Amino acid sequence: MAKILVTGGCGFIGSHTIVDLIENGYDVISVDNNSRSDASILDGVEKITGQKVKNYKVDLCNFDDTHAIFQENTDIDGIIHFAAYKAVGESVDRPIMYYENNLNSLLNVLKCVRDFDIPYFVFSSSCTVYGNPDKIPVTESTPTKPAESPYGATKQMGEQILQDVAKVFDTQIISLRYFNPVGAHPSIEIGELPIGRPQNLVPAITQTAIGKLPGMKVHGADYDTRDGSCLRDYIHVSDIAHAHTLAIKFLQEQKNSSNYEIFNLGTGNGVTVLEAIQSFEKVSGVKLNYEIGPRRPGDVIAIYANNDYAVKNLGWEIKYGLDDMMRTAWLWEEKLKEKEAAKN
Repeated sequence: MAKILVTGGCGFIGSHTIVDLIENGYDVISVDNNSRSDASILDGVEKITGQKVKNYKVDLCNFDDTHAIFQENTDIDGIIHFAAYKAVGESVDRPIMYYENNLNSLLNVLKCVRDFDIPYFVFSSSCTVYGNPDKIPVTESTPTKPAESPYGATKQMGEQILQDVAKVFDTQIISLRYFNPVGAHPSIEIGELPIGRPQNLVPAITQTAIGKLPGMKVHGADYDTRDGSCLRDYIHVSDIAHAHTLAIKFLQEQKNSSNYEIFNLGTGNGVTVLEAIQSFEKVSGVKLNYEIGPRRPGDVIAIYANNDYAVKNLGWEIKYGLDDMMRTAWLWEEKLKEKEAAKN
Protein backbone atom coordinates (compact mmCIF):
# COMPACT_ATOMS: atom_id res chain seq x y z
CA MET A 1 0.00 0.00 0.00
CA ALA A 2 1.73 3.16 -1.19
CA LYS A 3 1.87 6.03 1.30
CA ILE A 4 0.88 9.47 0.01
CA LEU A 5 1.46 12.74 1.85
CA VAL A 6 -1.27 15.27 1.11
CA THR A 7 -0.28 18.83 1.95
CA GLY A 8 -3.28 21.04 2.70
CA GLY A 9 -5.20 17.87 3.50
CA CYS A 10 -7.86 19.66 5.56
CA GLY A 11 -8.68 21.98 2.68
CA PHE A 12 -11.51 21.69 0.18
CA ILE A 13 -9.82 19.71 -2.60
CA GLY A 14 -7.28 18.12 -0.26
CA SER A 15 -9.92 16.45 1.95
CA HIS A 16 -11.86 15.12 -1.06
CA THR A 17 -8.63 13.77 -2.56
CA ILE A 18 -7.78 11.99 0.70
CA VAL A 19 -11.16 10.22 0.50
CA ASP A 20 -10.52 9.21 -3.11
CA LEU A 21 -7.00 7.97 -2.35
CA ILE A 22 -8.19 5.85 0.58
CA GLU A 23 -11.04 4.41 -1.51
CA ASN A 24 -8.43 3.39 -4.08
CA GLY A 25 -6.20 1.58 -1.60
CA TYR A 26 -3.64 4.23 -0.62
CA ASP A 27 -2.29 4.93 2.85
CA VAL A 28 -2.58 8.69 3.48
CA ILE A 29 -1.13 11.23 5.90
CA SER A 30 -1.89 14.95 5.87
CA VAL A 31 -0.07 18.15 6.74
CA ASP A 32 -2.12 21.31 7.25
CA ASN A 33 -1.50 24.20 9.64
CA ASN A 34 -5.26 24.98 9.56
CA SER A 35 -4.66 28.66 8.88
CA ARG A 36 -7.23 28.42 6.07
CA SER A 37 -9.00 25.20 7.00
CA ASP A 38 -10.68 23.34 9.85
CA ALA A 39 -9.20 20.12 11.23
CA SER A 40 -12.74 18.83 11.90
CA ILE A 41 -13.11 18.11 8.17
CA LEU A 42 -11.04 14.96 8.78
CA ASP A 43 -13.90 13.68 10.99
CA GLY A 44 -16.02 13.73 7.84
CA VAL A 45 -13.27 11.90 5.96
CA GLU A 46 -13.30 9.23 8.68
CA LYS A 47 -17.10 8.88 8.43
CA ILE A 48 -16.87 8.27 4.68
CA THR A 49 -13.83 5.98 4.65
CA GLY A 50 -13.80 4.42 8.12
CA GLN A 51 -10.17 5.52 8.46
CA LYS A 52 -8.67 8.11 10.77
CA VAL A 53 -6.12 10.21 8.92
CA LYS A 54 -3.16 11.64 10.82
CA ASN A 55 -2.66 15.36 10.27
CA TYR A 56 0.56 17.17 11.12
CA LYS A 57 -0.31 20.73 12.14
CA VAL A 58 2.81 22.19 10.58
CA ASP A 59 3.53 25.38 8.65
CA LEU A 60 5.40 24.25 5.54
CA CYS A 61 7.18 27.61 5.43
CA ASN A 62 9.15 26.27 8.44
CA PHE A 63 11.74 23.94 6.93
CA ASP A 64 12.79 22.15 10.14
CA ASP A 65 9.20 21.26 11.06
CA THR A 66 8.53 20.12 7.49
CA HIS A 67 11.69 18.01 7.42
CA ALA A 68 10.67 16.34 10.69
CA ILE A 69 7.52 14.93 9.03
CA PHE A 70 9.67 13.14 6.46
CA GLN A 71 12.08 11.88 9.13
CA GLU A 72 9.11 10.34 10.92
CA ASN A 73 7.67 8.90 7.67
CA THR A 74 10.58 7.56 5.64
CA ASP A 75 8.20 5.39 3.58
CA ILE A 76 6.40 8.22 1.73
CA ASP A 77 5.97 7.19 -1.93
CA GLY A 78 4.33 10.32 -3.27
CA ILE A 79 3.25 13.85 -2.42
CA ILE A 80 0.18 15.75 -3.57
CA HIS A 81 0.89 19.39 -2.86
CA PHE A 82 -2.22 21.51 -2.31
CA ALA A 83 -1.05 23.76 0.53
CA ALA A 84 -1.28 27.37 -0.68
CA TYR A 85 -3.32 30.51 -0.29
CA LYS A 86 -5.80 30.64 -3.16
CA ALA A 87 -8.01 33.74 -3.17
CA VAL A 88 -7.45 35.83 -6.30
CA GLY A 89 -8.82 39.06 -4.79
CA GLU A 90 -6.85 38.71 -1.58
CA SER A 91 -3.66 38.07 -3.56
CA VAL A 92 -4.12 41.40 -5.36
CA ASP A 93 -4.40 43.15 -1.98
CA ARG A 94 -1.63 41.18 -0.22
CA PRO A 95 0.90 40.11 -2.86
CA ILE A 96 3.91 39.66 -0.56
CA MET A 97 2.00 37.30 1.70
CA TYR A 98 1.04 35.17 -1.33
CA TYR A 99 4.55 35.00 -2.81
CA GLU A 100 6.08 34.24 0.58
CA ASN A 101 3.62 31.51 1.56
CA ASN A 102 3.00 29.78 -1.75
CA LEU A 103 6.61 29.69 -2.94
CA ASN A 104 8.44 29.05 0.35
CA SER A 105 6.15 26.15 1.23
CA LEU A 106 6.72 24.57 -2.19
CA LEU A 107 10.49 25.02 -1.97
CA ASN A 108 10.64 23.45 1.50
CA VAL A 109 8.63 20.42 0.37
CA LEU A 110 10.86 20.03 -2.69
CA LYS A 111 13.99 20.11 -0.50
CA CYS A 112 12.48 17.15 1.37
CA VAL A 113 11.62 15.43 -1.93
CA ARG A 114 15.33 15.69 -2.78
CA ASP A 115 16.60 14.66 0.67
CA PHE A 116 14.29 11.63 0.94
CA ASP A 117 14.19 10.58 -2.74
CA ILE A 118 10.40 10.79 -3.04
CA PRO A 119 9.51 9.18 -6.41
CA TYR A 120 6.21 10.93 -7.24
CA PHE A 121 5.02 14.53 -6.92
CA VAL A 122 1.69 16.01 -8.02
CA PHE A 123 1.29 19.79 -7.95
CA SER A 124 -1.95 21.68 -7.50
CA SER A 125 -1.75 24.25 -10.28
CA SER A 126 -4.46 26.40 -11.80
CA CYS A 127 -6.01 27.68 -15.00
CA THR A 128 -4.89 31.14 -13.81
CA VAL A 129 -1.50 30.29 -15.38
CA TYR A 130 -3.08 30.97 -18.80
CA GLY A 131 -3.88 34.60 -17.92
CA ASN A 132 -6.40 36.04 -20.40
CA PRO A 133 -5.93 33.53 -23.25
CA ASP A 134 -6.21 34.59 -26.90
CA LYS A 135 -8.56 31.70 -27.65
CA ILE A 136 -10.61 29.18 -25.71
CA PRO A 137 -10.87 26.36 -24.85
CA VAL A 138 -7.27 26.18 -23.66
CA THR A 139 -5.12 23.09 -24.13
CA GLU A 140 -1.99 22.18 -22.18
CA SER A 141 0.08 23.73 -24.99
CA THR A 142 -1.81 27.05 -25.00
CA PRO A 143 0.84 29.74 -24.36
CA THR A 144 0.63 31.23 -20.90
CA LYS A 145 0.02 34.97 -20.74
CA PRO A 146 0.94 37.33 -17.86
CA ALA A 147 -1.01 36.25 -14.77
CA GLU A 148 -3.90 38.53 -13.83
CA SER A 149 -3.18 38.16 -10.10
CA PRO A 150 -0.30 37.40 -7.72
CA TYR A 151 -2.06 34.09 -6.95
CA GLY A 152 -1.85 33.14 -10.64
CA ALA A 153 1.78 34.29 -10.73
CA THR A 154 2.66 31.97 -7.82
CA LYS A 155 1.24 29.05 -9.81
CA GLN A 156 3.22 30.06 -12.91
CA MET A 157 6.38 30.31 -10.78
CA GLY A 158 5.59 27.01 -9.06
CA GLU A 159 5.33 25.28 -12.43
CA GLN A 160 8.63 26.83 -13.57
CA ILE A 161 10.36 25.63 -10.38
CA LEU A 162 9.01 22.11 -10.98
CA GLN A 163 10.13 22.08 -14.63
CA ASP A 164 13.65 23.00 -13.51
CA VAL A 165 13.62 20.47 -10.68
CA ALA A 166 12.41 17.71 -13.04
CA LYS A 167 15.58 18.15 -15.10
CA VAL A 168 17.84 17.24 -12.17
CA PHE A 169 15.69 15.11 -9.79
CA ASP A 170 14.66 11.51 -10.45
CA THR A 171 11.21 12.43 -9.08
CA GLN A 172 8.35 12.11 -11.60
CA ILE A 173 6.23 15.28 -11.51
CA ILE A 174 2.75 16.21 -12.72
CA SER A 175 1.10 19.64 -12.61
CA LEU A 176 -2.69 19.54 -12.60
CA ARG A 177 -4.22 22.79 -13.82
CA TYR A 178 -7.65 23.04 -12.18
CA PHE A 179 -10.41 25.16 -13.43
CA ASN A 180 -13.13 25.98 -10.83
CA PRO A 181 -13.76 23.20 -8.28
CA VAL A 182 -17.17 23.40 -6.60
CA GLY A 183 -19.75 21.19 -4.88
CA ALA A 184 -19.42 18.73 -2.01
CA HIS A 185 -18.87 15.00 -1.58
CA PRO A 186 -22.07 13.06 -2.52
CA SER A 187 -22.24 11.77 1.09
CA ILE A 188 -22.45 15.44 2.23
CA GLU A 189 -19.97 14.55 5.01
CA ILE A 190 -17.35 16.97 3.65
CA GLY A 191 -17.50 20.12 1.54
CA GLU A 192 -16.09 23.62 1.25
CA LEU A 193 -15.42 25.47 4.53
CA PRO A 194 -14.22 28.97 3.65
CA ILE A 195 -12.72 30.93 6.53
CA GLY A 196 -14.28 34.40 6.74
CA ARG A 197 -16.19 35.90 3.84
CA PRO A 198 -16.03 33.53 0.86
CA GLN A 199 -13.87 34.64 -2.06
CA ASN A 200 -15.26 32.05 -4.48
CA LEU A 201 -18.60 32.10 -6.26
CA VAL A 202 -20.39 28.97 -5.07
CA PRO A 203 -19.87 29.38 -1.29
CA ALA A 204 -20.91 33.03 -1.74
CA ILE A 205 -24.09 31.78 -3.45
CA THR A 206 -24.92 29.16 -0.80
CA GLN A 207 -24.12 31.45 2.15
CA THR A 208 -26.35 34.15 0.66
CA ALA A 209 -29.16 31.66 0.05
CA ILE A 210 -28.98 30.29 3.61
CA GLY A 211 -28.90 33.81 5.15
CA LYS A 212 -25.29 33.90 6.41
CA LEU A 213 -24.67 36.75 3.97
CA PRO A 214 -27.30 39.44 3.33
CA GLY A 215 -26.58 39.47 -0.39
CA MET A 216 -23.85 39.00 -2.97
CA LYS A 217 -22.32 40.85 -5.90
CA VAL A 218 -21.74 39.59 -9.40
CA HIS A 219 -18.42 41.22 -10.30
CA GLY A 220 -19.09 42.81 -13.67
CA ALA A 221 -21.78 42.24 -16.30
CA ASP A 222 -20.13 44.14 -19.15
CA TYR A 223 -17.61 41.53 -20.27
CA ASP A 224 -17.54 40.18 -23.82
CA THR A 225 -19.44 36.99 -22.93
CA ARG A 226 -22.93 35.76 -23.78
CA ASP A 227 -24.57 37.51 -20.80
CA GLY A 228 -21.82 39.95 -19.80
CA SER A 229 -20.64 38.04 -16.69
CA CYS A 230 -17.32 36.17 -16.42
CA LEU A 231 -17.21 32.72 -18.00
CA ARG A 232 -15.64 29.83 -16.11
CA ASP A 233 -15.30 26.04 -16.20
CA TYR A 234 -16.92 24.77 -12.99
CA ILE A 235 -16.07 21.19 -12.07
CA HIS A 236 -17.24 18.98 -9.22
CA VAL A 237 -14.64 18.62 -6.49
CA SER A 238 -15.00 14.81 -6.45
CA ASP A 239 -14.13 14.68 -10.16
CA ILE A 240 -11.05 16.83 -9.47
CA ALA A 241 -10.11 14.66 -6.49
CA HIS A 242 -10.23 11.44 -8.51
CA ALA A 243 -7.86 12.92 -11.11
CA HIS A 244 -5.18 13.14 -8.39
CA THR A 245 -5.47 9.42 -7.65
CA LEU A 246 -5.27 8.72 -11.38
CA ALA A 247 -2.20 10.98 -11.65
CA ILE A 248 -0.37 9.03 -8.93
CA LYS A 249 -1.32 5.71 -10.61
CA PHE A 250 -0.19 7.10 -13.97
CA LEU A 251 3.26 7.79 -12.51
CA GLN A 252 3.43 4.48 -10.64
CA GLU A 253 2.65 2.63 -13.86
CA GLN A 254 5.36 4.65 -15.66
CA LYS A 255 2.95 5.87 -18.32
CA ASN A 256 4.48 9.37 -18.39
CA SER A 257 6.60 10.24 -21.40
CA SER A 258 8.75 12.75 -19.48
CA ASN A 259 9.68 13.66 -15.90
CA TYR A 260 7.29 16.61 -16.00
CA GLU A 261 3.76 16.51 -17.40
CA ILE A 262 0.80 18.90 -17.35
CA PHE A 263 -2.92 18.08 -17.40
CA ASN A 264 -5.94 20.39 -17.60
CA LEU A 265 -8.74 19.46 -15.19
CA GLY A 266 -11.98 21.02 -16.37
CA THR A 267 -15.27 19.82 -17.83
CA GLY A 268 -14.67 21.46 -21.19
CA ASN A 269 -17.82 23.58 -20.79
CA GLY A 270 -17.85 27.32 -20.22
CA VAL A 271 -20.52 28.54 -17.78
CA THR A 272 -21.14 32.19 -16.95
CA VAL A 273 -21.57 33.46 -13.39
CA LEU A 274 -25.23 34.28 -14.11
CA GLU A 275 -25.82 30.80 -15.57
CA ALA A 276 -24.30 29.25 -12.42
CA ILE A 277 -26.71 31.34 -10.31
CA GLN A 278 -29.65 30.17 -12.46
CA SER A 279 -28.63 26.52 -11.98
CA PHE A 280 -28.46 27.07 -8.21
CA GLU A 281 -31.89 28.71 -8.09
CA LYS A 282 -33.33 25.81 -10.09
CA VAL A 283 -31.98 22.96 -7.92
CA SER A 284 -32.48 24.72 -4.56
CA GLY A 285 -35.79 26.47 -5.22
CA VAL A 286 -34.27 29.56 -3.55
CA LYS A 287 -34.31 32.97 -5.23
CA LEU A 288 -30.89 34.51 -4.72
CA ASN A 289 -30.42 38.08 -3.50
CA TYR A 290 -27.65 39.42 -5.74
CA GLU A 291 -26.75 42.63 -7.50
CA ILE A 292 -24.42 43.48 -10.35
CA GLY A 293 -21.28 45.24 -9.13
CA PRO A 294 -18.14 46.57 -10.81
CA ARG A 295 -15.46 44.33 -12.26
CA ARG A 296 -13.02 42.84 -9.73
CA PRO A 297 -9.25 43.32 -10.16
CA GLY A 298 -7.48 40.07 -11.09
CA ASP A 299 -10.45 38.39 -12.79
CA VAL A 300 -9.93 36.72 -16.15
CA ILE A 301 -12.78 37.40 -18.60
CA ALA A 302 -13.41 33.90 -19.94
CA ILE A 303 -11.68 30.53 -19.71
CA TYR A 304 -12.57 26.88 -20.01
CA ALA A 305 -10.63 23.70 -20.64
CA ASN A 306 -9.95 21.32 -23.41
CA ASN A 307 -9.60 18.19 -21.22
CA ASP A 308 -8.88 15.65 -23.98
CA TYR A 309 -5.33 14.98 -22.75
CA ALA A 310 -6.43 14.03 -19.22
CA VAL A 311 -9.39 11.98 -20.48
CA LYS A 312 -7.20 10.03 -22.90
CA ASN A 313 -4.03 9.56 -20.82
CA LEU A 314 -5.31 9.42 -17.24
CA GLY A 315 -8.54 7.59 -18.13
CA TRP A 316 -10.40 10.40 -16.40
CA GLU A 317 -14.18 10.76 -16.65
CA ILE A 318 -16.45 13.63 -15.63
CA LYS A 319 -19.25 12.18 -13.51
CA TYR A 320 -21.04 15.28 -12.24
CA GLY A 321 -22.84 18.08 -14.10
CA LEU A 322 -23.48 21.70 -13.08
CA ASP A 323 -26.79 20.91 -11.34
CA ASP A 324 -25.04 18.15 -9.30
CA MET A 325 -22.38 20.67 -8.28
CA MET A 326 -24.97 23.17 -7.10
CA ARG A 327 -27.18 20.56 -5.42
CA THR A 328 -24.34 19.05 -3.34
CA ALA A 329 -23.01 22.51 -2.43
CA TRP A 330 -26.48 23.50 -1.22
CA LEU A 331 -27.02 20.28 0.76
CA TRP A 332 -23.63 20.86 2.42
CA GLU A 333 -24.57 24.45 3.33
CA GLU A 334 -27.86 23.22 4.83
CA LYS A 335 -25.96 20.58 6.82
CA LEU A 336 -23.60 23.24 8.22
CA LYS A 337 -26.62 25.26 9.33
CA GLU A 338 -28.11 22.20 11.09
CA LYS A 339 -24.81 21.58 12.88
CA GLU A 340 -24.65 25.21 13.99
CA ALA A 341 -28.27 25.05 15.26
CA ALA A 342 -27.54 21.83 17.19
CA LYS A 343 -24.60 23.55 18.95
CA ASN A 344 -26.82 26.40 20.07
